[in-house]
Formats: sequence, structure tokens, C-alpha cells
Amino acid sequence: MPLSIRLDPKTEKKLEKLAKKTGRTKSWYIRHAIDGYIEEWEDYHIAISRLESEKGEIDISDVRKRLGLAD
Repeated sequence: MPLSIRLDPKTEKKLEKLAKKTGRTKSWYIRHAIDGYIEEWEDYHIAISRLESEKGEIDISDVRKRLGLAD
């Protein structure tokens, strides 16, 4: 879905420079930045809901798996 955003000139210049240097598009970086941001907020809300639950406990194996530390 097309989306339009406004960036300040300094950020636009940095993004343009990065895109040219790496051969990626500005859109690629914007999509990945948004995806990462959303993922962080989803994790935050999961953590908050677990803290608010009666148990307030998270199984350590789930933590290790989410962090990519599972064997």
C-alpha cells in the first residue's frame, strides 16, 4: 500500500546517502525501520500484559527462544 511521509531535510539527506551507498532503496530502509519499531512495541505490550497477569512469570525457555538463545 503506498504511503507518503515527510522527513526533515537532515534525515532525508542521511537516508539518501545510505541508500546510494548500499544500493538499497529509501523505501526498503523505511519499511524495515517501521517493521522493527512495530515489533519492539508488540514485545513491549506482551511484556506489560504478562507483568499484569496474576502469575507475573515468564518461562525461561520462552525468553531464551524469543532472544534467539535456544539450543
